[in-house]
Amino acid sequence: MHAFLKSAALGMALTVLMLSLPSALATAAAQRVSDIDRIVVVVNDDVITESELIQRLRETRKQLEMEKISAPPDAALRKQLLERMVLERLQLQLAAQSGIRISESDVDRAFETVALRNKLGVEEFRKVLAQKGMDVAAYRNQLRDQMTIQQLLEREISNRITVTDNEVENFLENPQSRADMDVTYQLSHILIGIPEAASPEAIQAARKRAEDIHRQLAGGANFEQTAVSQSQGADALKGGNLGWKKAGELPELFLATIKNMAVGSVSEILRSPNGFHILKLNGKRGGDQAEAVTQTHVRHILLKPSEIQSLDDARQKLSGLRERIENGEDFAALARAHSDDTGSAANGGDLGWANPGQMVPEFEKAMNALQPNQLSQPVKTPFGLHLIQVLGRRSHDVTQEREFAAARQQIHARKADERYEQWARQLRNEAFVEYLLEEVN
Repeated sequence: MHAFLKSAALGMALTVLMLSLPSALATAAAQRVSDIDRIVVVVNDDVITESELIQRLRETRKQLEMEKISAPPDAALRKQLLERMVLERLQLQLAAQSGIRISESDVDRAFETVALRNKLGVEEFRKVLAQKGMDVAAYRNQLRDQMTIQQLLEREISNRITVTDNEVENFLENPQSRADMDVTYQLSHILIGIPEAASPEAIQAARKRAEDIHRQLAGGANFEQTAVSQSQGADALKGGNLGWKKAGELPELFLATIKNMAVGSVSEILRSPNGFHILKLNGKRGGDQAEAVTQTHVRHILLKPSEIQSLDDARQKLSGLRERIENGEDFAALARAHSDDTGSAANGGDLGWANPGQMVPEFEKAMNALQPNQLSQPVKTPFGLHLIQVLGRRSHDVTQEREFAAARQQIHARKADERYEQWARQLRNEAFVEYLLEEVN
């Protein structure tokens, strides 16, 4: 897949064993921190400080307020947030060990992308962050951490999951699976996890906790607030919100349950190898798509801004290439010589026939505005500057290929989510984590 195509969402991580470090190493890490800033948790050879926790508490409360979710009491939120911070720190440690590095230019592009999504320029976005009391440098560090973790997950999980043609064919041969392919569910989720090789007593304690939570919900407790304070799922701090999921992306356990639920209702307690689950169905919608779509045959030349080539330099160079093509030079030859998209450059910049929604929005908007054989002006996307040419359009029946691709994606997403839950539990259990303050234990 080319870099400027839409990226698939990730909700996963890798299975890697972490060796517990001796207390002496943890103590050495602790001594590197000023006495003024108390250490809250030791995570392998790193620490989480009280100032970091306080900052994240502020940010989390602001985010919950924006999403109209009532924050739980301080003690519950601190405990929940610390577990999330520990998991993040473990992932960043793994990324560093794996040699993953995010450059300043990568962070610049990500920062600009977030600004564009908020319909703001970079400087305007900086001012908005400052007005909200958010430090720009800290925000950039958060972006860097998110990008680092995403690269780790893509390399170690997403790229290692395989979906065979036989799996897809079996999925499509099942009448119920095929009928549900375009049905989408909006769910919230509470997970009470159980450790690997858990004792009967540990399983019973987790079940009792899930039953207590279920009684609270039946008595009118707010699901989202309860998820923030009680759930051990990856989306706990979002009120347990899993977002919109295609039926094929959901575990069979979940799907079999929510099919018989009314919107707004809460499920019974469900048991899986990972623990006990409680679901809330927030919405349901059909996703039927037209069988025939208008496809566009498109090619491009991509120039990426870098430390040695500024955005203005890239724009000027691309304008020069456009002029040369207008004067009769071959687009394909120039793409092979100059395009930074190595995937398409060898083919003269040819991207083949594109379906609606396949390209990032900025690219697709410019592409749709062109007539066949017409050249665009330089088009800016999160991936750089593009010179785009449309070669043709056609109406194409994509029913079979759309179904096959959709089935493959849904199976992949389900496998990835299942692996993430297993990995997160294993990673946490095998790390050296020591809480140093009683109030956060």
